[in-house]
Amino acid sequence: MAVSFVETPLTLSTAVSSWQWDLPTLAVTGGLAWGYHRAHTRQARRGDGVGRGRGYCFLFLGCAAWAVAATSFVGVYADTLFWVRALQVVILLFVVPFGLALGRPVSVLRGALGAGGGRRLDTALSGRGARILAHPATTSLAMLATPWLLYLTGWYPAVLEHHLVDQITRIVLVVVGFGYFYARLQADPVPRRYSQMISITITFVEVIGDGLLGLVLWLGPLIAAGHYAARTWGPDPRTDQIIGAGILWILGDVIGVPFLLVLMRAFTLDDRATAAAIDAELDAAELDAARGPARAAAAAEEHVSEPPAAHGLWWENDPQLQDRFRRER
Repeated sequence: MAVSFVETPLTLSTAVSSWQWDLPTLAVTGGLAWGYHRAHTRQARRGDGVGRGRGYCFLFLGCAAWAVAATSFVGVYADTLFWVRALQVVILLFVVPFGLALGRPVSVLRGALGAGGGRRLDTALSGRGARILAHPATTSLAMLATPWLLYLTGWYPAVLEHHLVDQITRIVLVVVGFGYFYARLQADPVPRRYSQMISITITFVEVIGDGLLGLVLWLGPLIAAGHYAARTWGPDPRTDQIIGAGILWILGDVIGVPFLLVLMRAFTLDDRATAAAIDAELDAAELDAARGPARAAAAAEEHVSEPPAAHGLWWENDPQLQDRFRRER
């Protein structure tokens, strides 16, 4: 089914007043919010909750932002203006997954399932498939490749022309983004933990990749030129695409700053924990070294005794002959 343009030009007034019903998105986000709230409440009753702040991140920065990206002017004008679609991609690929991952949904689910369910979840996370899917290299490659594939293949025109492809694409963006932040933040139980220095290094590499995509969209050929050429108002297709390239490049990097700060904080906490563990081991080694001479002297006093007096003939006291002598006796 082809998607029609919005005939009303986008202004500040229409941006505030433009809303639409997107039932599939509202169903998904509402179901996620309801399930997370129930699991969070059950986990909190058991005394091991993740905290209200984490819950607010999941519900508002995650689910609510996802719903707004589909029902506000961002969703209304996403098929009409290239830069609005780029804004929606940034929200769904970066903002929403970051909020969902900050909510620690795996920990919430694990706590709500109880001991038996938690063990089954841990078993699933320890499997080889989970280790491959949640590996930082796998999730980072998917995060880096998804925008390139979206804009430089036939995927993008299909999103503009078919509502079903649009719906599926938005879900794919959130899933890819969540896998990325889940593996990188490591706030939840993960199949294998990695040093946060690896995540920080990957972040700088991804900044370069996002910049290259922005340059390609800015200087390269027009994307879906025939589609946007039919619009009768707003910026020309080239200006529209340049604005969208700037949003993908600059806004994506700006949104990445809080993520980098969280990584730096996690790296600092890990470094402190490692330093504390090393200090404890060194203190224990020094204490053992200080107690060593005293323990050796005490052990020597306990085990040193006079040799037993020899009785009988010499071969009866010989260690190698006494058993044989006794057998012969």
